[in-house]
Amino acid sequence: MLFNVPQFIDIEDKIVGPLTAKQLGWLGIAGVLLLIFWSTLTFSTFLPLAFITLGIFGALAFYRPYNQPLLNFLMSGVNFFLKPKIYVWKRYYDSMKAVKKTEKTTEEIIVKRKVLDNKKLEELAKRLNQK
Repeated sequence: MLFNVPQFIDIEDKIVGPLTAKQLGWLGIAGVLLLIFWSTLTFSTFLPLAFITLGIFGALAFYRPYNQPLLNFLMSGVNFFLKPKIYVWKRYYDSMKAVKKTEKTTEEIIVKRKVLDNKKLEELAKRLNQK
């Protein structure tokens, strides 16, 4: 049987023109904020605030550092600074209880070392050279 294997699963679907749903959402939020700023602020305060808002939301919509969304990148940075850098090993006693303790024997195993003479070494060398 032949099965179709999905390709390009890491690419988001385009909703409106070249924009994805996330990009459209970020730009929509920026548009709503700019509309609120336009209606409440004077033009001299609206203009710099509009550039800042467009810069932030434009970066959130289009900038992808290390091929990941900017929001994920910023959250990883926040987690890096807030979480501890040292991992302390924590023993879980529940799993340790399941392991049965074996009785230790007091008998010692004596291992005898084999001593090789020159004659035995020569014989081994001849056998290895023959093969």
